[in-house]
Parts: sequence; C-alpha cells; structure tokens
Amino acid sequence: MPFSRSGISISIIYELVAQFIFTIPTFQKHKIHDFRGLIYGRDYIFEPIEGLKKGYMTAQCKGVKRGDWIILEDDSRSYRYQVEQIDYYSEPSDMWIALLNQAIVEET
Repeated sequence: MPFSRSGISISIIYELVAQFIFTIPTFQKHKIHDFRGLIYGRDYIFEPIEGLKKGYMTAQCKGVKRGDWIILEDDSRSYRYQVEQIDYYSEPSDMWIALLNQAIVEET
C-alpha cells in the first residue's frame, strides 16, 4: 500500500476527512422579526438611545437571536434594526431584552 510507506494509515486519512466535513462552518441565516402592527406597550417596549440609531427592546417571543433583524413601525415609517446583544429572562423563558442597532429607514 502506498500510504503505509509514508506512515499515514487509511484510518488517519478517514479521520481527517471526517473532521474537515463536520467542522466546515455553516452560515446561519438571520431571521427577520416583523413587529409592525403589534401594539407598543403591550406586545413590546422600545427605548431609543442616540436618537433612533440604537435602542433597547423588550418583548416576549421565541427564536430571536443575535444578528437577527427586527422591524418596528412608528406612524408611517418602518425602522429596521439588527440585534447586537440579547438576553433571555429565566421566567418567562421566551421574554428577552436586546440592544438594537438601526440598519435601514424605510417609508411604508
């Protein structure tokens, strides 16, 4: 066998190939969470800082992660924010507070 002469066994090659396949980074697609149409003060709270460029948001819904997008509405304008940091409460487990960074301002 040609591999045995170089000191590399088939099992080592198999193990290296398997490690490579299972450690290839998977690109996570960030979700968009649309809060337009929901009621401020009941469904969520948004506390702006630095004008509307950043803000803290508290809401109760599952699945929001760092990097996700959140769309909020004020009057006829939509504001798109990206989740910079998020911390989930222990009770209820689907309630969270997040630091958001404004990404895009759209007219609706």
